[in-house]
Amino acid sequence: MKRALLIVLDSVGIGHAPDAEDFGDFGADTVGHIREAVPDFHIPTLDRSGLAAAQQLAAGKEVTETATLSFAALSEKSAGKDTTTGHWEIAGAPVLRAFTTFLRFPEPLLKEMEEVSGCQFLGNYAQSGTKILEELGREHLETGKPILYTSADSVIQIAAHEEVIPVSELYRICEACRVLADRERIGRVIARPFLGKPGAFERTSHRHDFSMDPPETALNRLEQSGIRTCGVGKISDIFASSGISESHPTRSNSEGCEKIDELLEKPRDSPQLIFANLVDFDMLYGHRRDPVGYANALMEFDHWLETLLPRLNKETLLLITADHGNDPTWTGTDHTRERVPLLLGHPGPSRNHGVRDSFADIAATLSHWFGVSHEGLAGIPFDLS
Repeated sequence: MKRALLIVLDSVGIGHAPDAEDFGDFGADTVGHIREAVPDFHIPTLDRSGLAAAQQLAAGKEVTETATLSFAALSEKSAGKDTTTGHWEIAGAPVLRAFTTFLRFPEPLLKEMEEVSGCQFLGNYAQSGTKILEELGREHLETGKPILYTSADSVIQIAAHEEVIPVSELYRICEACRVLADRERIGRVIARPFLGKPGAFERTSHRHDFSMDPPETALNRLEQSGIRTCGVGKISDIFASSGISESHPTRSNSEGCEKIDELLEKPRDSPQLIFANLVDFDMLYGHRRDPVGYANALMEFDHWLETLLPRLNKETLLLITADHGNDPTWTGTDHTRERVPLLLGHPGPSRNHGVRDSFADIAATLSHWFGVSHEGLAGIPFDLS
């Protein structure tokens, strides 16, 4: 009985995309710069599987590295470099019309958000999630007003201390703002609960993304055809639960890997897609510009991957990729426009699939693997023979 395991290493880019200059990211290279910045960085399983070869493809170099899995370098078609556009394109629905972004929300929109949520906000400017708590956390504790902020992504982020505004109330505020976000074409409204005291605030694991409803994706086709689609991490949030049969939220990369292990071992009576997002690379280390932490997270994943590969059989298709870059040596705190790797484990010999021009080739490959129609969706399947 067929199964597919799709793992998104959130933000693990492999070199600037052809249009990176349009995004201010020419020269960005998440994995390449980590290799240069961290002397003890060593990911033998990923490199042996094809990551090093995919990096050579992305850089336009002759491929001299050998690979045990098939590999490719993927460029993004979508008009953005954020989580939503990356994942929707992976699922066969590129976002060709850019989502709306703001440096600060216009006064009329801010007033509407306050009216529908029933509260007044602090902040209303673009900032990193940890920095905004340093700047406004104390005032939040004193006033009880939630903190509103944004970033280069199409996002409304609302932070609140769990002992000031309960998580359920924060979620209600975000859901109220989601209605306005739909109208404005803002990709996500994110609840950002935190705890602690001034100087020692810490965001908790109760983050929740309230996403715009996606168009039809390969996930919908798979689910309608009887394939059990299991989201691990924030996958269900990203797709607003559309096309997801069951959701398994996680608090860390390690918990995500444990959940994948659990799902692989669990008896099943239908074909299955396990679609996992491992967010620590992006959330904890990319945005915080921490190459050492990023390197350690990649090495931890590499160790787990070494245990995973021998457990996969010919009935399982493995796909490892990313949704965008987030070079921890780059300026600012935002994502970087990069090509991403694709490592493919499947029956038959490994292949060099070259540079492809859309993440949607992943969706087409999943449709082909399960024998489900992909007509009307984007992407060209990889040859798995």
